[in-house]
Amino acid sequence: MSEITTPIETLYLKSTLGRLSRAFPVVHRSQRIHVFPRNTLSTSSLSSPLSIDPVSQGGGSRNLWRSYVSDKFSDMDLDLGADSDKMFSEKATLVDTLKKANSILPHVVLASTILALLYPPSFTWFTSRYFVPALGFLMFAVGINSNEKDFLEAFKRPKALLLGYIGQYLIKPILGFIFGLAAVSLFQLPTPIGAGIMLVSCVSGAQLSNYATFLTDPALAPLSIVMTSLSTATAVLITPMLSLLLIGKKLPVDVKGMISSILQVVIAPIAAGLLLNKLFPKVSNAIRPFLPILSVLDTACCVGAPLALNINSVMSPFGATILLLVTMFHLSAFLAGYFLTGSVFRNAPDAKALQRTLSYETGMQSSLLALALATKFFQDPLVGIPPAISTVVMSLMGFTLVMIWSNEKEKNI
Repeated sequence: MSEITTPIETLYLKSTLGRLSRAFPVVHRSQRIHVFPRNTLSTSSLSSPLSIDPVSQGGGSRNLWRSYVSDKFSDMDLDLGADSDKMFSEKATLVDTLKKANSILPHVVLASTILALLYPPSFTWFTSRYFVPALGFLMFAVGINSNEKDFLEAFKRPKALLLGYIGQYLIKPILGFIFGLAAVSLFQLPTPIGAGIMLVSCVSGAQLSNYATFLTDPALAPLSIVMTSLSTATAVLITPMLSLLLIGKKLPVDVKGMISSILQVVIAPIAAGLLLNKLFPKVSNAIRPFLPILSVLDTACCVGAPLALNINSVMSPFGATILLLVTMFHLSAFLAGYFLTGSVFRNAPDAKALQRTLSYETGMQSSLLALALATKFFQDPLVGIPPAISTVVMSLMGFTLVMIWSNEKEKNI
């Protein structure tokens, strides 16, 4: 039996046909809509109409009518979905675009690297005094998207924290010693170059590893932050000892400066983000959509500036060999962190997420700190070349992994 369109339906459809580009009317709570049942001609049905109350005064009733009218027009071979969806999503377009800015991060890092090589003045204005606040802003972005309970949960995984520490201060220094020794003995590079590679392997984890983890596995970002904080806090003692052991000379470290750096780069901005998120949630919600695009620009400067500021050394005759050695060093560290974690946490429910997190933590070092130490405590400028190249290489490799692993997660969902 054919369907019967009620008088109310007919009036509504006619009015809507004349106003395709306008919004659907909102049915208020005081109104009550009576729709006769379809597919029936029984007297009992006509005398007992089905009452439909709006779900809510605003969006609920609108969504109810949108769904109802969409079905009616579908029966008439008319598609209102595209127009109505476009109308209701226009306001969200800008916010969605800003939130998706992180997806272009690897491309931006690559572009900033090329720009720094071709036109160094584009980044030379971003001097070393901006490094601490720039990295601090990235930590603020992580903090405002986190909860204090997440950090308390991180300390409930001492096994993962210990493994991250081993990756930073055992596996990575061993790899640094191997590639630093190869630079001098196999490739006949100057001794300061080998010392620079070893110096990179002796510093703490990079704050960018926290941001990379946040982009791939947000739930484990606090764990990554705690790992980096522990390695950074103990770098005051561990870095000089490893440098003495691997490089063969004492490397003095400014203890007060190191503590100040930890407070500025890690603890203070994350605490500020957490407090803002808890005390002023409306403010947090207002600025949160803009953080991804600002973080992308921030990261581009952190990558391009060290390269531009050390362009003469990077473009030296042995620059390509150093690039190869530094790349192999970081690749080995990423792989070591990933597969070591896989063997230890093979039965964990979040084993893959832990593997990605520990891979970032082992493969990404605070190369900016190594560059600062090389500049301040070593007279030979060649020591600073590997840290400058490392800043670019580990960023490119890390955020390329972010892109690869994020795509894999989306496919598996």
